[in-house]
Amino acid sequence: MKGSLLPAVLRYADQVARSGSIQKAARELHVAASAINRQILELEDALGVPLFERLPRGMRLTPSGSTIVTLARRWRDDERRAADDIQRMQGVQQGHVNLVAMDSHVSSVLPVLVDSLAMSHPRISLRVTTATPDAAAHALAEGSAEVAAIFNLAPRRDVLALWSAELPLGCIVAPDHPLAQRKSISLQEASTHPIALQDKTLLIRRYLESRYSWLFSDPQGHVETSSVNLVKSLVRTGRFLAFTSELDAARELIDGTLRFVPVRDKGAEPQTVSVAISATRPQPVWVRTVADALQSQIEYFLNAVRARA
Repeated sequence: MKGSLLPAVLRYADQVARSGSIQKAARELHVAASAINRQILELEDALGVPLFERLPRGMRLTPSGSTIVTLARRWRDDERRAADDIQRMQGVQQGHVNLVAMDSHVSSVLPVLVDSLAMSHPRISLRVTTATPDAAAHALAEGSAEVAAIFNLAPRRDVLALWSAELPLGCIVAPDHPLAQRKSISLQEASTHPIALQDKTLLIRRYLESRYSWLFSDPQGHVETSSVNLVKSLVRTGRFLAFTSELDAARELIDGTLRFVPVRDKGAEPQTVSVAISATRPQPVWVRTVADALQSQIEYFLNAVRARA
C-alpha cells in the first residue's frame, strides 16, 4: 500500500516517542521539526492534555501520550493486516508477520529461520522481537504479534499452541569443567560449583526458586545477569555452570564448545517450548507458513543437539 492511512500526527507522535526528541524524529521522517512540533501541540490542545514531557535532553511520554502512541501502533498493525488481506484477495502471496521469540533463540533458531524464509518465501516480510514468555503470550493476545516461540506457555483461551516439545532441565558446562563427563548430576552436586545465574526476569530462575530455593541461600561465587549470552560466555570460561535447557545453548552444544548434563533430581520437571498463534483471530496463510517454519527450525536444533550428545 502506497502511503499510509494513519494520520500524520499519530505517525509523528509515534516517531518522537521512539526517537526521544523532535529533532531526531524529523530526521527519521524527513519532515521539518517545526511541522512535527506544531501538529503535536495542536493534538495536545484538542485533547486538553500534554502527550510529552519536554525535558532538557528530549521528550518523554506522559501516560496520556502512551495511550495515543499505543493507538497509533495498533492502527499501523491493523493497516498492515488489511493491506495483506487485500493482496491475498488479489492472489498475491505475500504478507507481513510479527514474530516474538525468546532471547536464547537469537544465536540459534532465528538466524536460520530468517534465512530460510528469505529463500523459500521472499515475499513474506518479518519483524522479529524478543520478549519474556508472559510478554510474548500477551503480544499474541492483543494482536501486536502473529507468531511466537514461548517457553512454558500456560494454557489460556486467547492463545493457541500449534506445537510443543519438552526440554529436560539440566546444566551447561565447558568441556573441561569437572562435571562435563557426567551422564547426569544432582542439584546438590551442581551447587558446589560457581553458578552463572539468570536473574528473576527469566523463567528458568523463577522455576528454580519456586522449587529449589536452597540453591540461592549462599550467593558466594555466583554471578547473576539477565543476559543469556553473558551466561553462556561465563560458562565457556570453564569456571561456571548454568541451569538451562538444550535449546538455550543449542548452537554451542552442536559445535562442542559447551556440554549439556541432565539433572536427575526427582521433581525436576521438564520445561516446554511452544509455537503459538492467536486463538481469537483468523490468520492468513503466510502466518501459518512462518509458524510451520519456526517449528521446523526448533525441531532441527533439538534433534541436532541430541544427536551430538
